[in-house]
Parts: sequence; structure tokens; C-alpha cells
Amino acid sequence: MFPLTEENKHVAQLLFGTGTCPRCIFRFCGVDFHAPYKHSYEELLNDIQKFLKAEKDELILEVPNPPLKKIRLQELEDGIDNPSQNGENKISVIEDGSIASPNSNLNVNVCNVCLGILQEFCEKEFIKKVCQKVEASGFEFTNLVFSVSFPPQLSVREFLADTTSLYVVLRIEPGPHACQASAPPLEPHPQPQHAAWLLVKQEMGKQSLSLGRNDIVQLKEAYKWITYPLFSEELGVPIDGKSLFEVSVVFAHPETVGDCHFLGKILPDCFKPAKNKQSVFTRMAVMKALNKIKEEDFRKQFPCPPNSPKAVCTVLEIECAHGAVFVAGRYNKYSRNLPQTPWIIDGERKLESSVEELISDHLLTVFKAESFNFSSSGREDVDVRTLGNAQMLTPSTRFCFMTGCVLPGRPFAIELVNPHRVHFTSQEIKELQQKINKSSNKIQVRDLQLVSREAIGHMKEGEEEKTKTYSALIWTNKVIQKKDIEFLNDIKDLKIDQKTPLRVLHRRPLALRTRVIHSMETHYVDEHHFRLYLKTQAGTYIKEFVHGDFGRTRPNIGSLMNVTADILELDVEVVICTTEVGSLKCI
Repeated sequence: MFPLTEENKHVAQLLFGTGTCPRCIFRFCGVDFHAPYKHSYEELLNDIQKFLKAEKDELILEVPNPPLKKIRLQELEDGIDNPSQNGENKISVIEDGSIASPNSNLNVNVCNVCLGILQEFCEKEFIKKVCQKVEASGFEFTNLVFSVSFPPQLSVREFLADTTSLYVVLRIEPGPHACQASAPPLEPHPQPQHAAWLLVKQEMGKQSLSLGRNDIVQLKEAYKWITYPLFSEELGVPIDGKSLFEVSVVFAHPETVGDCHFLGKILPDCFKPAKNKQSVFTRMAVMKALNKIKEEDFRKQFPCPPNSPKAVCTVLEIECAHGAVFVAGRYNKYSRNLPQTPWIIDGERKLESSVEELISDHLLTVFKAESFNFSSSGREDVDVRTLGNAQMLTPSTRFCFMTGCVLPGRPFAIELVNPHRVHFTSQEIKELQQKINKSSNKIQVRDLQLVSREAIGHMKEGEEEKTKTYSALIWTNKVIQKKDIEFLNDIKDLKIDQKTPLRVLHRRPLALRTRVIHSMETHYVDEHHFRLYLKTQAGTYIKEFVHGDFGRTRPNIGSLMNVTADILELDVEVVICTTEVGSLKCI
């Protein structure tokens, strides 16, 4: 069923006569149901032609004191109906007194509003080309979100078409015998659109009064109504706004790129250079300017109705991208010569590998991702091992990532950027973990699994509520006996003050932090050595707690024992998290 009614006829005639396509006519006539837009362009063109040809009387503009026929014909010969010097199209008065535009041929070519977007770019042939690109991209997906980026100058043309159709401003450019529609003012100081609005009331009837700018169907909405079903049918998957897989099409129209430039001259504050932006005329900047510009200033600078372009939009790019997926687990590090992340100083790599690379390299390959971001719950120094002695824990406290129980190892998470493969069975994840563990004797991974972004966001929450268990080999300058260290076993919840250590002061701000040593247990080794087991608040600098860092950590093992103490070896035994993360505890 054709969606336009007799009340839309004169506006449709005006828009069609100035070069507007059928679908844009529907939009500006407030057609807000999908079905009419989905017909092929050829069908719509035939339907709109039949609809407009059914009108016996063409749109007549009453002109007070019209010029003589001879004068009118002379004006036509002199080119009055050609574009004026500022680029505006003039609507000519032809011999029978009706309105004609330079594009009065009913065989509309490129739409002067959508620049061809709602013409050939929503037909099945174009959709098939996009789908071929999607299928060739190699992404794994079960649904998708489709997005489009239109040239910013479309906003200028829509703004003008908006005022042309809803406020229906019909003008004959000033000249020796210029003619304008006139109407009694609606208020003491009427704006220009009020006279035209009255003309709409006369031409369209009282129902036109209910039309507002919000009643116009936006170009993107109409485009989605047409293309979504076609994409879904061609690819065999649903369109889902929450999908992580996105297909985006970017349109450009070089021929009309200058449409926005006059806004920059009138409202320069709206167009400020920004990083990573090739042009100041972004869609947001243009919309901001259009909301500020006075209508009379706009009309002086831009043709009304807008000129019809010679060519349709071009497709700059068709891109496929998948949102990041996240893999998490815990790792143990058994080497004292392995940093957590690549160790690069002044552009020079110091060690050949890292925990991050030993894990992530395998994930990048399997997930076919472009890049990754590694994060963890804390970090150990290059010479510190993260052991996680499972024998220290009872079966009831073994960690499971999904239930939040404690298990040795440091929690980590890896964000895989733009992965092409995203679906894995639990068995495949298990095999991936085994592959990582067999590739190196320096690390081991456990509880590898896919997790949500939300779970990752909580990994670093509650840092100060976490506790960590360490094992340290201590040296003292004085000879010690077993009885000299036993008093440390009785100290509970010792508060210490730590200034930022000298060894990290180059990359961390100077601050004084209070930390808690929850408990200590000593094992005597010999006259100058003992092993110290500590359970501490997360964020405690253990090395500095032992040797004092030239008095920057107080109290410390040296001051408590009245000796000079230093740490020879340090191992992280257990990282215990208690912060709830939904159904998890901090990973």
C-alpha cells in the first residue's frame, strides 16, 4: 500500500521536483513504518510518479501582481532559473504560472538530500557485496551489529530539506520582478518560516500542524529498516545491537564536501582541531553549528532547495571488527631471571622473554587476534618466583576461578583485541593450557578460562584487602641462634610505614604508605641465615621490610632484631582474594 495521502501530495511534488528521492520523500512526510521503504528503488520511483501524475492541478503559487508573460519569458532566456552566484537554485515561474525547478524531470537522478544513500546503497546488489566482504574476513560470529558512517554534509542537507518540507519555505530569489508567497503575520514579529508554515497549512491541511522535526524519520533509521533484514537473510544470522561483531560501512561524497564550510566561517567556535581528526567538520561539530545558526543566515549561505549532485556517495571502507574477548587464570613463575612483562630499558631489551609473552603468544595464535593487553593482580620482581605450594593448602581452599576458592598462583587476565576466532569448548581451552605449560619450564598456567569484561574490571578491586603469603631467605651480619628469631613468631598485625622505595622512585610517586604484617613464622637455617614466612597486606614491599631501605621502612627486620639484614631470595607462595565479584571472588 502506498504510504502517502492527498495531504502529502503538494510537499511530495515539491521535494520530488527539486531532486529528492522517493524514500527521502517518505521520511519528510513522516512515514514511520518500515514496509514502504523496503520496496526496490525502481518500484518506488514508479509508484511516486503515478502518485504525482494523479494530481490534475500542479502546485500553484499565488503571486501578487505577476509580471507580464513577455517579461517572464525574457527572464527565462536570461537564465533566472539557473543557480545564483551564491549557489542557490531559483524556482522559476513558467508560462502557465506553475512552479518548476531545475530538476523538474520526474526521472530523479542522485537525491539532493541523501546523496544516493537511500537509492543504490540499500539495494540487494550492494548488500551482497558487503556480505561477501564479511564472509571473506574470516571472523567467527553468530550475530552482528551493523553501523554506518555518513558524510557530515548530509546533516546540512537534511536541515535544509527539513525546513523545506516541514516548514515548506518556497522562495523565488530576489530580482527585478521577484515574487514571493505572502500571508498575514501570525504574531507581531513573525520569523520568515511563519509565512511558509501558513502556506503548508493551506496546501497540506490542518494535519500538517501536527508535524514537528521529531516526526521526520532519520536517514540512519530508514537505512537500517531497509538493510537489516537483507543482511540477516544474506548472512544467516540475526542483527543484534549487543553483538561483539560489528560490520561498519563508511560513506563519503567528495563532490559536496564543501557544503559545511560556510558554517566554519559563521560559527568558528564550533569547529576546533582535534587529535586524530583529519577535518574539523565532523558530524558532531556540524550538528552543533546547525543548532546555533540563525535560519536567515543559513538561507543566505546555502541553496534552498539543495543542489542535486552529479554522483552518488562513494564507499570509503567496509570494515569488520570483533569486540575483545578475555581470558583469565593464574600463573606460577619458577625462574629468577624472568620479568612479568618485557624488560626494556632505553629501548634495549634486557631479557629474552617474559611471563606475559610466554602466555599471550599462544593465545594470539589460537584466537587469531590482532593484539593483546596483559594485566594481573600485582606483580613480582624479575628475581622473585611465584610458586604457590599446593601442599600448603587444604582441598577445601583450592582455588577455582568460577567459585572464588583459593588456589596458588597469581591471577592474570589477557584482553585479546579483534579476535577472529571466539568460540571454544572447555576441552579446547584445557588443551590450550596444556600447550602453554609444555612450551616452557619457566611458568605454569592453571584455571585458564574465558571470562567477561565485568569480571576483569574487578580484578584490581579490593587490592588492600588482599593478603599474600611469602617465603624469604634472610641474611644477617651478626651470628644468630634459633632463640634470636623466635620472638618474630609472636608478632601479629604489625603496622609498618613505608616510603616509596628508592628502587622504584623513578616510576612511582613519593608517598608514605601504612601496611600490615599479619603474621610471621621463622625457620632457622644457620648462624647467618633463616627463612621467614610472612602473611602480609597486599602492596607491602617485602624486600624493604627486611633491609629497611636506609630507614625508609620502619620498623623492619633489621631494626626489630638489631642487626643488619638483607634478603637473598623471595618467593610468592599464595595470593588470597576476598573481594566478591558477582558469583566470583576477586580473580
